[in-house]
Amino acid sequence: MSSTFGSAYSDAYDLLYSDKDYKAECDVIETLFHRYSKIPVSTILDLGCGTGSHAFALSSRGYDVVGIDRSEGMLAVAQERLRSEKGKVRFQQGDIRTIDPGQQFDAALIMFAVLGYQVENNDVLSALQTARRNLKPGGLLLFDIWYGPAVLRERPSDRVKVIPTKTGKILRVASGGLDVAHHTCDVRFRLWKLVEGQVVTEIEETHRMRYFFPLELSLFLSCSGFHLIRLGAFTDFDRDPDESTWSAMVVAQVV
Repeated sequence: MSSTFGSAYSDAYDLLYSDKDYKAECDVIETLFHRYSKIPVSTILDLGCGTGSHAFALSSRGYDVVGIDRSEGMLAVAQERLRSEKGKVRFQQGDIRTIDPGQQFDAALIMFAVLGYQVENNDVLSALQTARRNLKPGGLLLFDIWYGPAVLRERPSDRVKVIPTKTGKILRVASGGLDVAHHTCDVRFRLWKLVEGQVVTEIEETHRMRYFFPLELSLFLSCSGFHLIRLGAFTDFDRDPDESTWSAMVVAQVV
């Protein structure tokens, strides 16, 4: 069993999510900056930045971005991408519950359900408080979550993804099980990397993910020094989330 986001999984991460539309997501993020921020946004703190896809996309639009992640493997990929990507991006290893990047920002992001990796109440509060400590007065916080009513209605299902590579393919099988009492889902990933028909890498990781409900989100944010501005569907933010909306987006502002 590998640790969460170990080096082998991190190396395959960008291929596994090559179909994720980061440009469209950053279009939404930028729209929300313009719509809700009380201050001009030029600096962004990206908590749980992974391999840097949101950070690079936003830096190419002129933002100065600092990305934080605790996974050495994910940051190694991000640092390698720095050689070819343009814009102002810096990466720092650290836990989003405790990190102090040494400056304050106009906006903070916690994207791709990263807040859901904080499964205990204290962990959620600590991550939100990190964002609060490092935001300027009037600063904006944006994050996406698994929306509880939809998770309970739709339930997790087994999924298989096959990604062709230059020398073979990557096969990933994902399955999930709910712990309704604790608002969590254990997602078991099994991944094989094949080169010329031979398995060269085989790993297994289990990611425990928390899903959230509107009233608890409002309480978490209030206890962390934020005001909840809006909870919308993601990426169709102007639509209210419902039982068919697995992913939702939160906009909050420093009180």
